Amino acid sequence: MTAADVFDIAIVGAGMAGSSLAAECAPHARVLLIEAEDTPGYHTTGRSAAFWHETLGGPKIYPLTSASGPWLAEHGFLSARGGLHIGREDHRATAESFLAAFETAGARVELIGRARLEQIVPGLRPEWIIGAWEPECADIDVAAMHQHYLAAARKAGSVLRVRARLDHAERTGGSWSLAWSGAAGQGEARAALLVNAAGAWADTVAGLAGAAPLGIQPKRRSMVQLRIDPAPPPTLPLTLSFDEDFYFRPQGDRLWLSPHDETPDVPRDAAPEELDIAMAIDRMEQAVDWKVRALERRWAGLRSFAPDRLPVYGFDPVREGLFWFVGQGGIGIQTAPAAARLGAQLLLGLPRDAMTQGLDASFYSPARFTA
Repeated sequence: MTAADVFDIAIVGAGMAGSSLAAECAPHARVLLIEAEDTPGYHTTGRSAAFWHETLGGPKIYPLTSASGPWLAEHGFLSARGGLHIGREDHRATAESFLAAFETAGARVELIGRARLEQIVPGLRPEWIIGAWEPECADIDVAAMHQHYLAAARKAGSVLRVRARLDHAERTGGSWSLAWSGAAGQGEARAALLVNAAGAWADTVAGLAGAAPLGIQPKRRSMVQLRIDPAPPPTLPLTLSFDEDFYFRPQGDRLWLSPHDETPDVPRDAAPEELDIAMAIDRMEQAVDWKVRALERRWAGLRSFAPDRLPVYGFDPVREGLFWFVGQGGIGIQTAPAAARLGAQLLLGLPRDAMTQGLDASFYSPARFTA
């Protein structure tokens, strides 16, 4: 092993989580990114139809989302969309509680009635009479954002190893001895700190590092692209049911539709189930009178959750030198700027700045599972 194989930080996983953290850390430390797949972001980041959506994830996620919004807008990764929860009369109490929770947090949410709903979602069936309108919701250019972080990390001197599945992680003499293998061959390195940003494989990586698992559960999320009649208007917002059993939005002149599934799964190359796709279409057809002309493609990705559904950012309370950066569920992209900045500050002992000064890191610490 040469001096070129010695790093301050080794990050396992080069999806949005790992790449964003590498970009934030690389100006201050020598960083190694280890990615098992041929392409960073293959399993989750590359399959995400992500939004900047203030209410997604709940009030404890809102501070991360809010702090990330200005950065995303400044870098040109957002495009206006609007978000809309829709419900029937039996959802009225849910809608009012939803509004109260997020108004307190600071999000912009407005309850609207049937007349406004008809204007926003043409073809909405008459029993859908309640809406929660979120004007700030925006599409995120996920691919461009991920490439930005990978490029920033590389420009700052980080090293990326793809097709490198971690096989060995042992801490000796105050640093980690790491070894990996894959289609590109074998490799090894040493690093003072090891970051677990492995998504669905987080508990597996923890086991290799001699740490207790946190119960990070991968869950499958399915998506289908439809050609519908009439074609979706370009102004159609991200539209979700209050039951959280479907959502859709336009993609060009096509419609992207999900059953909003969270099916427990195992770390793997996920694929959609036929039943999930059929349920998504059925639920959509119960909400709107559009006709499905063709099912053009379908896919699925894994979203990984900690037991309390909050992300995990911080040092392991027992295993020295191991830092967790996992459990982002479905909010990892819209919160990545603030999460990565906070993660780098925690990891390197850097001072808080304007983006992170309002964040309570204790919400996300892995120590909450051992307290």
